[in-house]
Amino acid sequence: MNENLQGVNMSRTMSRMNRHRMRPRRYITGFDGIRTLAVLGVIIYHLMPASLQGGYLGVPIFFVVSGYLITDILLQEWEGHGAIRLWNFYGRRLRRLYPALVTMLLGTTTYITLFQRSLLTNIRATVVTNLLYVYNWFEIGHGQSYFDRFNGESPFTHLWSLSIEGQYYLFWPLVVIGLMLILKDRHRIFLLMMLVAVISAVAMALLYDPANTNRVYYGTDTRMFAILIGSGLAFAWPSRHLPDTLAPVNRLTLDLIGGGSLIGLVWMFFKMSGESSFTYHGGMFLFTLLSGVLVATVAHPASHMNRLLTNPVFTYIGQRSYGIYLYQFPVMIFYESRVQNIGDHPLLNSVIEVALIMVFTELSYRFIENPMRHYNYSQVFSDLRTFMRAPKFNKVTGTIAGLAAVLFVVTAVGFVQQPSKASTAQKTGLQKTLTKNSKSVKKQNAAALKRQQAAAKASSKQVAADKLKTKQALAKLNTKQKAVAKSYNLKPQVVLAMGQTNLTAIGDSVLLDVSNDLQRVIPGTVIQGKVGRQVTDVPVIISSLKAQGQLSTNVLVNIGTNGTITDAQADQVVHAIGPGHQIFWVTAHVPTRSWQNQVNTQINKTAKKYSNVHVVDWYRMALKQGNWFGDDNVHPNTTGNKHLTALIANRIATVNAPKSKK
Repeated sequence: MNENLQGVNMSRTMSRMNRHRMRPRRYITGFDGIRTLAVLGVIIYHLMPASLQGGYLGVPIFFVVSGYLITDILLQEWEGHGAIRLWNFYGRRLRRLYPALVTMLLGTTTYITLFQRSLLTNIRATVVTNLLYVYNWFEIGHGQSYFDRFNGESPFTHLWSLSIEGQYYLFWPLVVIGLMLILKDRHRIFLLMMLVAVISAVAMALLYDPANTNRVYYGTDTRMFAILIGSGLAFAWPSRHLPDTLAPVNRLTLDLIGGGSLIGLVWMFFKMSGESSFTYHGGMFLFTLLSGVLVATVAHPASHMNRLLTNPVFTYIGQRSYGIYLYQFPVMIFYESRVQNIGDHPLLNSVIEVALIMVFTELSYRFIENPMRHYNYSQVFSDLRTFMRAPKFNKVTGTIAGLAAVLFVVTAVGFVQQPSKASTAQKTGLQKTLTKNSKSVKKQNAAALKRQQAAAKASSKQVAADKLKTKQALAKLNTKQKAVAKSYNLKPQVVLAMGQTNLTAIGDSVLLDVSNDLQRVIPGTVIQGKVGRQVTDVPVIISSLKAQGQLSTNVLVNIGTNGTITDAQADQVVHAIGPGHQIFWVTAHVPTRSWQNQVNTQINKTAKKYSNVHVVDWYRMALKQGNWFGDDNVHPNTTGNKHLTALIANRIATVNAPKSKK
């Protein structure tokens, strides 16, 4: 029996010795480089989406890195102590994340309360759900699409990802403990993690709805595969168990795989649209797998990938990537709401916005994040008692205390003044107009369809009207048509031609704004307008209209207000409409957004490519005509609607006019 006891004691002694001999945790500097690539992708996408349409994919990279690092730390603690000290872990996470988050929430709410009160709707729920890390689920039911970049964009939308990470930090240590106690074998745990990750990706594919991506984009279950891939990697590829040296051929293989994954990620940054069905049917999962490969190669001490992604700039940005991500949206949205010429100078304004983001980030990093991360919270009550007995302020602490007091007070005011359900229903003038027009459009569309059938039979009469001289055409106008000609400054020939023209108009809120005028001048117009509509929605609408036999010979496309248009998307719209139709594409007047010039360049490029595509150059006509627009400088007012309608009518009349024979 004594021999057995001695054996047990010897085993315990050897176990303790092995734990002490474990390689100390190393700081993997290349992870700062990966974070830099991720945050740059997100920032560039938000500032200039046309330049990097897949930049939103920086978020899955963050998830993979977080999953790997957190799990690796937990497993090191399990190996070193035979347990995971939960309260220590939770304390470290809160000290790292909460101070900056609280500061951003208070600062943003204060600004909204003072200067942009239209964003106060749901402010209490927004702040509380962010503090509880469940904001992503709130966004599913209350938020707009992540890719709707125009209509009332929220400065909090990007925080959905922090909520998913917060949920992960809360539950994952308990899951790791359970897995290590029950399954024990790391490779089996790795396989289980990959299986659950695949299930999450399949859930994304099954729940994907092109009309509303909120459920799959914000859902914890449909986005968890990225964190699970990183977490599973930590079980199979623990950083402290990787050898410092490898055979030359193995090192070369590791470098080639890592370099290939990096190239693949950058390529997908440029190519994978957030509104493509492929993204949700495996594309994002493939991107995340490549992210896992990159993380694995950077984590290996024998690979050159860590050295490749390590430099002072990447280290600086990577260490501040959390703050950069936090402050980006408030800065962009508040800045862009004040500057009206973003579209004319996108690069200059982007530089200014980046500079502002970095200023706020650096202030937060120096005076909030770092000090609060290293503060000993166990002495908070004693420090308060000491301060109350003998208050001491220097310039820094006094300024911070004063700002904190102001932020808390103004935020409280914002909470109190949040619009009630009754007052929330009160809409702006533009919203009322769009709602009213949407209702009237439905009534007028039925009559327009009948007119289209009649106009198709009267095509010969239209030709005759086009050939009439001005006096003859004027004599043929009825009272309503004469009023139209005078109100819209149209030639009588154009008014007669438009009275016999069929038109299908597909567009966004600008089309809804002008819909009444358009149907007055062109009574045979069927309007298919929707607030927030983007180019990716158009092919589906066209297919539906074709199936019902309701796609007119003339098709007006008024798309470009809400986002960029790529070559492939423009081609898809033209091919969906088909060669037997004349397409009139209205250029975008959206000077408050960086994509204005890109959209208009694309429309002109498409018109040069296809003979049946004709540009209705609203942008050029409306340039410097500020009195034609409402407060947002995007939606036309009464005067602007008349000019836009006349422009459309004249363009259609010119294209459809019979060609004179030589």
